[in-house]
Amino acid sequence: MSDLQNLLVVSLEHAVAAPYASCKLADAGARVIKVERPEGDFARNYDHLVHGESAYFVWINRGKESICLNLKTESDRAVLRRMIGEADVFLQNLGPGVIERLGIDIAEIRKRNPKLVFCSISGYGSEGPAKDQKAYDLLIQAETGLSAINGLPEGPARVGVSVCDIAAGMTAFSAILQALLGREKTGLGRDIEVSLFHSMADWMNVPYLQYKYGHLAPTRMGLNHPTIAPYGAFPCSDGKEILISIQNEREWRNFCRVVFRDEALPTVEGWRSNSERIANRAEVDAKVAKVMLEMTRDEAIEKAKEAGIAYGRLSDMDDVISHPQHRYVGVRVGNNEIEVLAPGAVMKGQPWVVPAIPEIGQDSDRLRGEFSTQTADAD
Repeated sequence: MSDLQNLLVVSLEHAVAAPYASCKLADAGARVIKVERPEGDFARNYDHLVHGESAYFVWINRGKESICLNLKTESDRAVLRRMIGEADVFLQNLGPGVIERLGIDIAEIRKRNPKLVFCSISGYGSEGPAKDQKAYDLLIQAETGLSAINGLPEGPARVGVSVCDIAAGMTAFSAILQALLGREKTGLGRDIEVSLFHSMADWMNVPYLQYKYGHLAPTRMGLNHPTIAPYGAFPCSDGKEILISIQNEREWRNFCRVVFRDEALPTVEGWRSNSERIANRAEVDAKVAKVMLEMTRDEAIEKAKEAGIAYGRLSDMDDVISHPQHRYVGVRVGNNEIEVLAPGAVMKGQPWVVPAIPEIGQDSDRLRGEFSTQTADAD
């Protein structure tokens, strides 16, 4: 896609949050220069499962150029300043205060590049008592209360993907696009501050509001819904599981007619309304579980379709790989082209150009040459 063609993004990045945001900018056609430390982004070594590359790295670093800079040296800091001086967007997710300690003065750079959009991603932001606290995805899941509402009654659980990093990356991407639109009106860039903590906290507003104003303490329900019944996962006779979701009384009547073959059940006390079924959840879930165990998952799906109710397979990774609804895009990893699950948004009429995953510092010499010819700021 080429919507952001001719935009230069310089991203001093590692791990997930900033690379996720810059990947979305690259997907939209921006030129993204990934600035890595001399040994490379440490996410390159999380595993080596995709033709020798890390699954994390392959996921969010397509279509970028890579330059390795040793920012402990003044000469490489000067290269970075020159790149930022030409950039439309400068994105970074180093620790709090690191940019300042490196002598990267955004205010000074902006005097010569007033259009610059500067986005800084951190764990907790630049203010408040936790601003210097180290932050990783699971730690933020715990701090924001996400862990308190996720898991089983016996204990909390980690969300199985880097949801806080993704939330911060998505927040940064949308804020950068907003700033670029604003720049079209004013000609001026903006400073943007994004944190993992505040990005995830925003997602926690429903349990926060329920508890603060309604005094409803959230409980960990596993794969059951806290306020709807039946709504949860049920094993089938083939060992696979199906999720059933009853959203209204019409669906409940249909479920009883088709699955239970009992049209009178919705008139019985304890089964008549969602409120009654919640109070009677153990008996309701037990009855649904019993009938589901009499069917394979495919048979249960056919019954759900016949009743016109929502269902979902509890997919294992074999199910995920073979799911007929997936879209894929190609990405080059070395000499191989692999399939990656496609981004969620489809831009109709915009062809996908197969991007490559950059090797460590593969563009270092060329980029040093390119930006050595630019006017340097005061070193």
